[in-house]
Amino acid sequence: MTLFPMNASIPAPTAIAHTVFTTWEQWALGSVLAIAFVGLIYAGYLIRQVLGAGTGTEKMQKVALAIRQGANAYLGQQFRAIAGLIVIIAVALLFTATTSSIGWGRAGAFVLGALFSATVGFVGMNMAVRGNVRVAAAARTSFGKALQIAYRTGTITGMLTDSLGLLGGTLIFLAYGDKAYEVLLGFGFGGTLLALFMRVGGGIYTKSADVGADLVGKLEKSIPEDDPRNAATIADNVGDNVGDCAGMAADIFESYEVTMVSAMILGWACMGHQGVVFPLLVRAVGLVSSIIGTYAVRTSDQARAAMKAINVGFVISAIASIIGFTTIGYFYLRGNETLGSWISLGVPGLDMRPVWATFVGIVLAIVLNRLTEYFTQPGKPPVDFIVKTTPTGHATTIINGLAVGMESTVWAVLVIAGAIGCSVFIYQGMNPTYVAYGVAMCGIGMLTLTGNNISMDVFGPVADNANGIGEMAQLDQKARQTLADLDAVGNTTKAITKGIAIGSAVIAAVSLFNAYLTGIGNLLGKGYQEIAGMLSVSDPTVFIGMLIGGAVPYLFSSSMIRAVGRGASQIVTEVRAQFQDKDIWEGKKDPDYARVVAICTRTAQHELLGPGLLAIVTPILVGLFLHKAALGGFLAGLILSGQLLAVFMANAGGAWDNAKKAVEDGLFGGKGSEAHKASITGDTVGDPLKDTAGPALNPLIKVINMVALLIVPFVIKSEQSAGIWKLAALIVGFGLLGFVVWQSHREVDLIPSATSARS
Repeated sequence: MTLFPMNASIPAPTAIAHTVFTTWEQWALGSVLAIAFVGLIYAGYLIRQVLGAGTGTEKMQKVALAIRQGANAYLGQQFRAIAGLIVIIAVALLFTATTSSIGWGRAGAFVLGALFSATVGFVGMNMAVRGNVRVAAAARTSFGKALQIAYRTGTITGMLTDSLGLLGGTLIFLAYGDKAYEVLLGFGFGGTLLALFMRVGGGIYTKSADVGADLVGKLEKSIPEDDPRNAATIADNVGDNVGDCAGMAADIFESYEVTMVSAMILGWACMGHQGVVFPLLVRAVGLVSSIIGTYAVRTSDQARAAMKAINVGFVISAIASIIGFTTIGYFYLRGNETLGSWISLGVPGLDMRPVWATFVGIVLAIVLNRLTEYFTQPGKPPVDFIVKTTPTGHATTIINGLAVGMESTVWAVLVIAGAIGCSVFIYQGMNPTYVAYGVAMCGIGMLTLTGNNISMDVFGPVADNANGIGEMAQLDQKARQTLADLDAVGNTTKAITKGIAIGSAVIAAVSLFNAYLTGIGNLLGKGYQEIAGMLSVSDPTVFIGMLIGGAVPYLFSSSMIRAVGRGASQIVTEVRAQFQDKDIWEGKKDPDYARVVAICTRTAQHELLGPGLLAIVTPILVGLFLHKAALGGFLAGLILSGQLLAVFMANAGGAWDNAKKAVEDGLFGGKGSEAHKASITGDTVGDPLKDTAGPALNPLIKVINMVALLIVPFVIKSEQSAGIWKLAALIVGFGLLGFVVWQSHREVDLIPSATSARS
């Protein structure tokens, strides 16, 4: 395999021109495509089912319409804002390959990946803002029906993620054959970059509104979360959809793409057809399993066991998936080599190692689910630990939340390290490329049940929105309790899927890191181990690269948190001003919701460019001026610190959120008490951590790894060349990074400075 071929005479690819499949493989690939379309058909069936449900009273429909209009307007504006950059990058990708045919294919795949990611985000969010009012309407009569509508609304997004990811990867493989791995880099990069923008924009939007609404409404005025007098309530509900629905859907979609890209790249190097076709078959089995498991999620009005029903659906999907890919592996993974009995199960020529590595990924997903649930779910010791300190004040609530988040990071790292270690053990004694393939297959297994994971995630904001609609439309107490119960479950499912997203980002990044080393080796004609040997921390440039890579997630997170702070400050000022209107405070007229929506939209749009520049420019600068080994160290530092920081922020924020809800349910005086005010402070501090900076680190890590893979040829060429172009690149690069830092330090002129206040 040549990751970046230097032979310019390679002919343009044609369908299946570079490889010959067996009859069985042709049938298998055809089946994979058919299953991808089945997933899309199932999504269409669920859309019809959800839209067929009742939409409730006129007042409920009015609130839902305002949320839908705000969400669609924001996402449409975001797509228009980044469309130009997508075109520029697509053109640049034409020059990253050494043959024009691969360059055009990579650029086209980049646009396709971005388009698929945008489709998943937009359609998923659109269904979420239509499903929310239907959940609220169903809650008036049936807990089970409300749960089913909310979960199936999320399943629509899950099926789109599964189906489009599988469809894109398979079509590119069929079109480009043994050159597909080069084109697939563009496909993964397109989905990854768009996910970064959607995560950043959606996260800033949602938390600017949420923090602003809570600080004034709940903390200062002691009114309910979704009180219609609060001008930020509509923006808050809009934010749930553009952040948690569109953002998370794009995030998981690009993890799905990237793990598939890395598995196919490394699989082709190790096993040829089998190494590529088997991951596609595993993903197809996972799609079918997700259909079975998600459709099985239901509970009775007597049991009201929403979390149990969701877990049962996940277990059904996991069992079906394991049976499916184990059976396929047993009959397909045959060769001429005689392997050990535990590998071949005593069958001559059978190689079950890809199956075992995939199984490790399934176990990793389940363990991360349970671990995240433990650290963030009400009633568990970590959240209870925070709740018990709320009566002693705001500071102790913050202190203990930080402690919980930090501890959770340790266990998450150990679990991920254990999974990688198991994958390495499975391929012990083999060429390092095989070991890397085992890690990639672990990632394939981890996201096999993507349909279930996305269903769980989108269920959260749909239930949250439904609860808000119920409060603003003043539904009866029984319906409100049903919606509150579903909302509480949704908080847990959102936290769980954040854990999966972070874990999958790490596994995907490790796989891409191995592909980076393989690419350098192929260009230089050296072995994997020889290239890996260059990455010694005893080399000062490698160590410098590692330090810089470890610092990038902190600069990125600081930028995101500052952006939320700016946005929230503007929302606080606006909501306070509107509360000065006596008629609004007394409920005689509606506040100006649209004004707050506009502030959130403007704030989020202004922050989009900086993170994208940071992700693209930093690896280019390190690669061009510190060279290939330092860039490898840069990637290693980035992966480690990014994972630690992401888990810490996600779990600390989730624990604070559920601690607040535990107090609101009546502990230590309930709503309006001093303990409640302390818990609100914890929740608002945690909001930008768990829903903005933390989740956005996932696509950041993968975008940077993708950029490093794409620039490998230029990095190597730059080592033998010097000239004015490198000086120009240095000036432009640092100029862009300076702009990123300047932008993150912008201040909004709302709150008087300490000097002017004293005067």
